[in-house]
This record gives sequence, structure tokens and C-alpha cells, in this order.
Amino acid sequence: MKNCLKILFVLSVFLLPANAFASKIVKDSITSRILGCDMPFLVYLPDGFNPEDKTVKYPVLYLLHGLSDDCFAWTRKGTMREVADRLMRSGESRKMVIVMPQAGTSDIVGTNCGYFNVPDWNYEDFFFKEFMPAVEAKYNVQSDRRHRALSGLSMGGGGTVSYAQRHTNLFCAAYAMSAWLDEPESPREKYRSDKEFYTRNSVFELSPLRLLRNADEKQAEEWRSVRWFLDCGDDDFLLQCNLDFYMAMREKHIPAELRVRDGWHFWDYWHTALYTMLPFVSRCFGE
Repeated sequence: MKNCLKILFVLSVFLLPANAFASKIVKDSITSRILGCDMPFLVYLPDGFNPEDKTVKYPVLYLLHGLSDDCFAWTRKGTMREVADRLMRSGESRKMVIVMPQAGTSDIVGTNCGYFNVPDWNYEDFFFKEFMPAVEAKYNVQSDRRHRALSGLSMGGGGTVSYAQRHTNLFCAAYAMSAWLDEPESPREKYRSDKEFYTRNSVFELSPLRLLRNADEKQAEEWRSVRWFLDCGDDDFLLQCNLDFYMAMREKHIPAELRVRDGWHFWDYWHTALYTMLPFVSRCFGE
């Protein structure tokens, strides 16, 4: 009888439903003086997170959404919570706080979008001067470079790489999915009345690929302190700029990992990328 009970107990542990892992998704917001509005965001809090216990602190991952999406995309379309629960429960991923900021909406023509400073939308200033300090003060995270990472898809993948390039002292790892890393030319002036013009032009002006190609050895040495990972589908329209970026990293002798898997620019691909991304950043924390 005792042996039967032990077997039943073991089976019950492995057959627990995903929602038995008591993580939380918290909807929050910050009033931004820089942007002049309230900015919503989501936070994934792992099982065991106790806001009252300030002695236990977690690594933090900033997970960036793409163009035409918002801060809810990773949970609604990418089922991020379910993947994170599964990987943390199995031990493949460390427990961490995952922050999903908002940097636009589905209206890319009439609404400011993107992770860079553009007219009437100094988002990068907001992110580093207001957002990160507020989030890291409120949620129990280890607010140092060794325990802070970035990831994102498409526009958020480009933001991931650009932030890690230009704020190297703040992040230990950058995992970019289907990253928008370059615009070959500035958008045509006739589209200047659309907000999308400024989004695309900011990518053109701050192209991570161009910045990498023009980098001197001092910059390259700084970037070697970051753990880099590029993940892009073989049918993705952004594949070439991701390959170009990876080859430029090799030419500069900057270690980086590259995965080209079957897939295109869609949520099925980014959902599966989470299974590689979360263990990767877990290994980088504390290095």
C-alpha cells in the first residue's frame, strides 16, 4: 500500500495542470512625464513571488513586442506564461520576473510606435529614465547588469539589439527574434504625415547593422561583454538582415549564436522561440 501511495504521489506531481504553477500576470501602468501619458505594461511574477519579502530578488527580463502589437501580445498570442511556467517548473529556466512594456498599438499610422526617440515620442528616454527605475523599484528584481536581459520580436528584436548595443552597461544578454535590424533607405518624405514614417526612419537612423559595421575596436570590445543570440525563420522577410548582422559580428570577432529554423514572421515561430530563449537568458544571469 505504501508503495502504491508513493507512485500516486509522484504521478500527481508530474501530471499537475499548468495553472497549478502559481505564477501571476499583473497589469500595471506608469504615468510618464516624458511621454505625457499613462503607459500600461504587464509583469510575469513566478511561482513563489512574494511582494512583501524584499530579501528575495529575481533576475529580470524585458520582453519587447513587435510593430502593430502591444504589451498584451506575448501573453495572448505567444502564450508566454504557459511556456515560462513549464520551463521553470522543470528547472530548464530560472525563476525570473518578465516585464512586457508597451511601445505602440495596432494603429501604426495614427499612433506613435517604436523603442526609439522620435518627434513627440521620446520612448527611449522614457524606457531608461522612468520605466526601468520604476519597475525595478516596485518588483523584487536584482537591478544590476548581471541579472538583467532583453528579448523581443521583429520591431522588439531590433529594439533588443539596439538597446544592448547602446546601453551595454545595463544588460548581460540580448536574444533577438526575427529582428528588424536595418532599413536600406529612409522612408519617402510623402509619408511624413504618418506616424509609421517616424518609426521606420528611426530604424534607418539607428540601424544596429550599420552601427555594427562602422564600429571601432573599442565598441566591439564592449559588445563582447554581452551574450548575443539571433533567431530567425528561413522564410522570414527579415532573414537577410539577420544573417548580415551575424556575419558582421563574426568579422568583428564578437561571439554570437544564430538559429535559422523552419518558419516565417508569425506567432507560431516566436512561441517556439521561447523554449530556447528562456533557458539561454537563464544561463547568462550572474555571469
